[in-house]
Amino acid sequence: MTPRLFVVSGPSGVGKGTLVERLRERRPDLGLTVSATTRDPRPGEVPDVSYHFLSNEEFDRLVDEGAFVEWAQYGSNRYGTLRSEVQKNLEVGHSVVLEIDVRGGLNVKRLFPDAAVLVFIEPPSREELEHRLRHRGTEDEERIQVRLAQVAREYEAAKAYDAAIVNDDLERATAELAELVQAEESK
Repeated sequence: MTPRLFVVSGPSGVGKGTLVERLRERRPDLGLTVSATTRDPRPGEVPDVSYHFLSNEEFDRLVDEGAFVEWAQYGSNRYGTLRSEVQKNLEVGHSVVLEIDVRGGLNVKRLFPDAAVLVFIEPPSREELEHRLRHRGTEDEERIQVRLAQVAREYEAAKAYDAAIVNDDLERATAELAELVQAEESK
């Protein structure tokens, strides 16, 4: 088995987190990095489990040190994946799953061209995506509109991805993702 770096991306509300969670239930050996962020924790989030919650100063220092394989700013907050978390998994022979945006995914592919496999998760339709965003109750109307406007840009960038999975049925999409992981590790 060849350890790989699986990047799972897609529009907000498409179910990336749920798919990655289900994949890890099937494959607990897969490494999963904890992203860093400058935003405040949401109810129920646990520091260093949900995210590494950092101050702006700490985040700036890590950017300057080249500690991230990718990072991005959304609104007034930044998010990033620490290189150390990726490397420690790959070095011990564990494939890694990253749940990040398409721009970050393209950067990961640039940094790890032989190990990275980019997977774009698609909603069944734009209408279903909007429904999911509205019913999860985590954003106001303005933020929902910003997220919906991002969808076209994400689809354009995803043309450079290695695979796409439509999340119209959670069990089928999970099985498809697990099969893709297995096939790529077997190469």
